[in-house]
Amino acid sequence: MHRGVGPVFLWARKMAASGAEPQILVQYLVLRKDLSQAPFSWPAGAMVAQACHAATAALHIHRDHPYTAAYLRDLGRMRKVVLEAADESTLKELAETLQQSNIDHMLWLEQPENIATCIALRPYPKEEVNQYLKKYRLFK
Repeated sequence: MHRGVGPVFLWARKMAASGAEPQILVQYLVLRKDLSQAPFSWPAGAMVAQACHAATAALHIHRDHPYTAAYLRDLGRMRKVVLEAADESTLKELAETLQQSNIDHMLWLEQPENIATCIALRPYPKEEVNQYLKKYRLFK
């Protein structure tokens, strides 16, 4: 059970009292849309699992980053945005761009097939990563 009164809660209340807005952190995921369509036709549960694997891995790998720690301390304010990439090449191109720009992320490879399925960024303020993700639509 989540306890509502902790250091982050008290910090947020102090920020609200001072008129300052706490920084909103978002974890972005980019999931391959083509896997849900023919010829792959993965079921919705399998697609959700890929996003969960990628998100969990990114949070674990970057657990010591201050933004990740803050994101995990405030469970009631977690925000995730799931976007769609058309296919594997589009997903891999994004992974390369993120790598070159030093944006922390995890490219999830489904095993044993070694299929790239999803990218999850560690939590970021949206302003820091918007430029890399603005061409992707919400996953439908």
